[in-house]
Amino acid sequence: MQNRVNAFVDSIEADVIAHRRNFHRYPELGWHEIRTASLIARQLAADGIPFKLGREVFKEDDRMGLPSQQEMDANYQRALVQGADPEYAPLFKDGFTGIVATIGSGDGPTIALRFDIDALPIEESTASDHFPTAQGFASENQGIMHSCGHDGHAAIGLGVCKTLKHFEEQLKAPVKIFFQPAEEGVRGGKAMASSGELEGIQYLIAGHLSSKEGDNGYLSVKSREILATTKLDAVFTGKSAHAGAAPQDGKNALLAASTAILNIHAIPRHAGGYSVANVGKVTAGTMRNGICSDATLLIETRGHSTAINDYLEANTLRILKAAAEMYDCELSISYQGSAESCECDDELADIARQVALEIPEYIQVVDNFEMVGSEDATYLMNRVKQQGGKATYMTYGSLGGMGHHKPHFDIDESDMVLAVKLFSGMALRIQTS
Repeated sequence: MQNRVNAFVDSIEADVIAHRRNFHRYPELGWHEIRTASLIARQLAADGIPFKLGREVFKEDDRMGLPSQQEMDANYQRALVQGADPEYAPLFKDGFTGIVATIGSGDGPTIALRFDIDALPIEESTASDHFPTAQGFASENQGIMHSCGHDGHAAIGLGVCKTLKHFEEQLKAPVKIFFQPAEEGVRGGKAMASSGELEGIQYLIAGHLSSKEGDNGYLSVKSREILATTKLDAVFTGKSAHAGAAPQDGKNALLAASTAILNIHAIPRHAGGYSVANVGKVTAGTMRNGICSDATLLIETRGHSTAINDYLEANTLRILKAAAEMYDCELSISYQGSAESCECDDELADIARQVALEIPEYIQVVDNFEMVGSEDATYLMNRVKQQGGKATYMTYGSLGGMGHHKPHFDIDESDMVLAVKLFSGMALRIQTS
């Protein structure tokens, strides 16, 4: 069976690469993926694949880190100018840029596959040795680029959909393919996981193009150290006054923020594993001789486990509230993103290994990739595991050592083709074994 899958995927390689280059040329940030999502929807419709989209696939209140309405409106208009599908684009407005496609039917093992689709606020390299620049598909959106490979993930997802549709008669139960927005900043996964679309799913497979250096044909069948994280903004609101003439009339938000910063960074690390609390940005004050009336902190915590991250978050909140009270300031807190930790299951990792052995281009297959990062696919993974199911998060391919989130980032497009073979093969293996 895998040989047939490999042959079919080889026949659609040009389509997969074309999708990737199209998405790469017009990158969109999280919750702005109007063009990207509309073109995915159009392709699914053309392939005869049913799907849900927009508000149907989110729990609205669980979305985090939404842009302003003004930003969303402006990006919607840009998407239309840049070729968003006019039929589907309106259905993704206002931060509902997700899709769930479904292929197959029956009462066998149900499967979900997850692919993220958003870009990053990074200016792409214009160097002549940068492949997208040299080939004419570098980003046309200033200050935004696909520097983490999600353009490749979206293209892989479409390739998997086309492949599974081709082999649909072999499927014994539905396979759901999640195209998820706003992974960067871990903002979108929770809302899709709590939407109800994972009810009854027994297996969930997710993954990422790897940052492993120099190993083309590399595959890790499961990841470890997928960290939990919380990202929040804290705003202290005090009262302005002249620092020389009437300091007693002021309520100093800058002092409240400063007290919070020092104490957040002094939270004891946790003996149970990796733990860090960090204030990455502070904005406060307007003039030298004024009592500061407003101060904003951008904060994140990261923990080896959800329990450790909860410890850090609880202490951070306690410190923020105490600092506000100390300086008689108001405090508002908004959650901008979060992710849980998650353990991958050996059963799914073994299936990945078995399938990879039948894809000749995979020349290095390992058990564990030490990710040491956060990923909101864990919300989907844990939701399936809580139902008694299995989940794994794979890493695959090579970046030639250039690393994610950099202006010169690029992928080896052949790795996308291997990933289409792998995801498709795993879904078919689970349902036909």
